[in-house]
Amino acid sequence: MINIKNNIDKIKANIHQACQQYNNTPLIYTKKTVNLLAVSKTKPASDVEQAYNAGQHHFGENYLQEAINKIDLLSHLPNICWHFIGPIQSNKTKQIANNFSWVQSVDREKIAKRLNEQCAQNLPLNICLQVNISAEESKSGVKLNEVLALAKVVNNCDKLVLRGLMAIPEKNAPISSYEKMHDLFIELKAQYKTVDTLSLGMSNDLELAIANGSTMVRIGTAIFGSRND
Repeated sequence: MINIKNNIDKIKANIHQACQQYNNTPLIYTKKTVNLLAVSKTKPASDVEQAYNAGQHHFGENYLQEAINKIDLLSHLPNICWHFIGPIQSNKTKQIANNFSWVQSVDREKIAKRLNEQCAQNLPLNICLQVNISAEESKSGVKLNEVLALAKVVNNCDKLVLRGLMAIPEKNAPISSYEKMHDLFIELKAQYKTVDTLSLGMSNDLELAIANGSTMVRIGTAIFGSRND
């Protein structure tokens, strides 16, 4: 049986160790805090509640309808925070805008403007721009040279708050991919005071991501076990 609490404790220990190791490197430019986002796609609400009871309050979901069901089932949990991290279709923006606190996968102007127009929540929606850092045709994400233009669009939306960048480097991506994300984050952070998040790194590249300034790692299998799909 999967022990979700033990898994979370182990991952947090790994994060802490990596932070200690890289805390004094030139790449680290602020107080070093790395947040854990538990990726709960394909997992039942009961697993999410176990993780919540173990102290994990931020959860990432890729599939909208599955996420909505879990959000409804777990609405009794105070301070639970939902991040949408999957590709965004135009016809799904209204539900995303009104059920999530964070959207990490904004990759084009149309989506940003639709989220802004359709957001009816009292609090603004936290936005990360997804960057296709490895230029993979099969992945979503804005091109490197288009990030700053999209950031300006998001920053001009009154119901959105630009928080930073997200990327999913290809498997065995070169270190240069991580360095590019770090440099782009620094550039964006210098322009916008709201930017504080570099969502980079999963189970297989956690240490490399933290070494290059990640402030949030997205972990699924190492917490919940293999996916159910």
